Amino acid sequence: MGTQSFRHFEPSLIDFLDELAENNDRDWFNANKARYESEVVVPAMAFVEAMAPRLESISPHFLAIAKKTGGSMMRIYRDTRFAKDKRPYKTNLGIQFRHERGKDIHAPGFYVHLEPASVFLGAGMWRPDATGLAGIRRGIDLHPEGWHKARAAKAFTRTWELGGDSLKRAPRGYDEDHPQIEDLKRKDFIATRSLATDRLYQPRLLDEVTKAFEAAGDFVAFLCDSVGVSY
Repeated sequence: MGTQSFRHFEPSLIDFLDELAENNDRDWFNANKARYESEVVVPAMAFVEAMAPRLESISPHFLAIAKKTGGSMMRIYRDTRFAKDKRPYKTNLGIQFRHERGKDIHAPGFYVHLEPASVFLGAGMWRPDATGLAGIRRGIDLHPEGWHKARAAKAFTRTWELGGDSLKRAPRGYDEDHPQIEDLKRKDFIATRSLATDRLYQPRLLDEVTKAFEAAGDFVAFLCDSVGVSY
């Protein structure tokens, strides 16, 4: 299934994830491994391939890698070593188009999340490390006009909603009465856009995702500049 053949996802993908949520154990998954490959992995790889040239037109520094391991599709296996929840599998399909300089999910990127009860797009940086977080806060502090332009642009606010967690108090080095204090308190610099599940099955899905990512361009570019990477 290559780039040209991808038009949209099929309901069977969400159906598989729904069944996995009800049967989250290794025996069931191993018995349905062929379904996982054909109903989840194959269309996910085709989607990533189809997004590659579109992502290139938005920014040449974000990667669309159609590989089962080490690519844009995130692992289905949960890390349960230190978790109370020992269920072995994630019940969503996560696809991250990460910045070429990024090493993990905390890097600047664009994201697609497919789950039976929640389908959404993401853009920005989720839980950046201490150095990245300090850089973003410094960028907001030194360039408030650029930050406001990025986060208040009509195309961005029509398409995206800023979310994530924030500190209850001002971060160290900033006063509580700072004009941008609410944004400086953010621990996540992530924007999301919810999609109705049936949008996954529409021929215009690729166009819809591309248009949304384009609308987040200035926002992601500001974050990239703040952490010292190219957009």
